[in-house]
Amino acid sequence: MRFIFTICLFLSALLSSGQVDSISLKQAMADLDKALVSKDERTLMRLLNDGVSYGHSNGWVQNKEDIINDLKSGKLTYNKIENTDVTIAAINSNWATVRTNTNAIAGSASGPTFNLKLHVLQVWVRTKDGWQLIARQGVKLQ
Repeated sequence: MRFIFTICLFLSALLSSGQVDSISLKQAMADLDKALVSKDERTLMRLLNDGVSYGHSNGWVQNKEDIINDLKSGKLTYNKIENTDVTIAAINSNWATVRTNTNAIAGSASGPTFNLKLHVLQVWVRTKDGWQLIARQGVKLQ
């Protein structure tokens, strides 16, 4: 009986840690969206992995430095980012993949504001400092 209780307790702990992981991941995602809109460089430095590859639906790919510099310069501006249909496709103690449908209102210093409906794939890695985005690719939805 003690053995069964111990096994149940162990499985319960494993399930709890998975839930905590997904909660902290969803918080990191929300913090990233907020930082992109508010151009919060400190938060972006924390949430973007040094090797991040940030792919846009038009084929444009940015690294960490590009993302931060383009936001600071106004080359790219996010007015609103709203994720719907968020699915954590896979998660473990080291990495996670997330798929979302995203509505974004964005613009640039050289052009008007535009609305985007995207399907986005994100790959996150867990570091000693928490979750960091290492890869992202968006495609336009019709």
